Amino acid sequence: MSLVKNVGTIGGLTLVSRVFGFARDMLLSRLLGAGTGADAFFVAFKLPNIFRRLFAEGAFSAAFVPMFSTELHGEGGREAAIRFSTQVLSVFLPILFLFTAVAEIFMPWIVEAMAGAYREVPGKFELTVALSRLTFVYLLLVSLVSLLAGILNSMSRFAEAAAAPILLNICLIAAIVFFGSTDTGDNFGTARALSVAVAVAGVFQFVWLLLAVRRAGIELRLLPPRMTPQVRRLLRIILPATFGAGIYQISQLIDVFFATRLQEGAMSFLNYADRLNQLPLGVIGIALGTAILPALSRLVGRGDADGAQRLMGTALELSMLLTIPSAAGLMMCRDALTRAFFLGGRFDAADAAITADVMAGLAVGLPAYVLIKVFTPGYFARGDTKTPVYTALAALIANIALILLLIERFDIVGLVIASAAAAWLNVALLYAGLHRRGQFHLTAPSALRIGKQILAAALMAALLWWLAVPLAPHFGGNVFERVWSIAALILPGAALYFAALWALRGFDRDQIARFRRPAA
Repeated sequence: MSLVKNVGTIGGLTLVSRVFGFARDMLLSRLLGAGTGADAFFVAFKLPNIFRRLFAEGAFSAAFVPMFSTELHGEGGREAAIRFSTQVLSVFLPILFLFTAVAEIFMPWIVEAMAGAYREVPGKFELTVALSRLTFVYLLLVSLVSLLAGILNSMSRFAEAAAAPILLNICLIAAIVFFGSTDTGDNFGTARALSVAVAVAGVFQFVWLLLAVRRAGIELRLLPPRMTPQVRRLLRIILPATFGAGIYQISQLIDVFFATRLQEGAMSFLNYADRLNQLPLGVIGIALGTAILPALSRLVGRGDADGAQRLMGTALELSMLLTIPSAAGLMMCRDALTRAFFLGGRFDAADAAITADVMAGLAVGLPAYVLIKVFTPGYFARGDTKTPVYTALAALIANIALILLLIERFDIVGLVIASAAAAWLNVALLYAGLHRRGQFHLTAPSALRIGKQILAAALMAALLWWLAVPLAPHFGGNVFERVWSIAALILPGAALYFAALWALRGFDRDQIARFRRPAA
């Protein structure tokens, strides 16, 4: 299967998931708004999601996928790959049970570390602890899901794993529709229903991927845990990778720590804004990062340095071709999008205005977040999980320093600007490491094409700014007005961008054609 097709499969299903996520948060904004119940749920939901990103999109996959691929395509073939997976499952499952149980016991202290300021609002801290205990069950299940997804991705079966997050959003939407409370005096019932739905979604995702793995011919069994040489080697790889990914998650926790100490609703503003930001990040960044790791591992494994350079170069151009206009569009359309999607019910115009500013700050870092997903596999495919640790640590230190510098003056917007700047620092360090080792460099033609992409995006941004003024009264109107006004804003902007890109030759057509051929 071609790499473009792999990216399209992952990105397309991620897009479906993000659409369901939009529907979820549109309902949430109307029922929960940006108050106590919403803040408590978003903190509780952040906990398992941090570990989801740590395992499913971070250290575990980075260590497991290359090792599983080696076993699968080596002398032992499928039987060796099944044996390795069974050994990993038998060791990791007891660890996950123990970790989850300990976290449930110490949840008040965990929430205290993240959101101790919630004690100042009556009932808010206790609600956050109760919701976090419900959602944390998801961690155990999603960690198993990450193992199953790693197996499928190694076999170039990307669809089932990419579809799993859709189940989470369906469960959350069902909880809102059937159990959400419209009582204006208390929205805690909706938050509790959502937290239960998170745990239920984990069960559905696990069963979904377990069946997919069996269809792929992989039968996993539980055996007494044994620290085999392969499991020890996996741990030696995964521990520094976990630390590296953990630094990023610590950065996320720091954002939560500071956000919970700002005005009521800050966590909600951050979540709603990030919903829009996560659309291009998930569709482009995560899809590319997931798709190129197995292909890059194969190229590196057989010593094809030129092939690895071409693969990463094309991935870089393809990611920027889509991410640069996405970032520009989010910044120029921030008021239109937040009003059209979220305004209504308990979410008022003032909430929408703050969310729009937060979204603009997040958009500044969007290309950097995507580039991190593109550059990091260049290290993981070569078994180097330590260098990303050092770059992430430097970015974390810069992030904390910038937060302390900006948050007092710019409030929550300063928080996201600091994170965006730290992400750009991480990109610079990752690229410098690859370039210094001769493993990847940005060629002059690629740099020129990316410059043309920026120019085309600037033309698009100017058109969006001009169109937004006459359309502004309709962004907060009825459903029909919101739909046509957003379409009248975005469609001409997208058309101008791609037309300008074509006229400027802002992408290598021959390279894209080569990229669509079956991956080696």
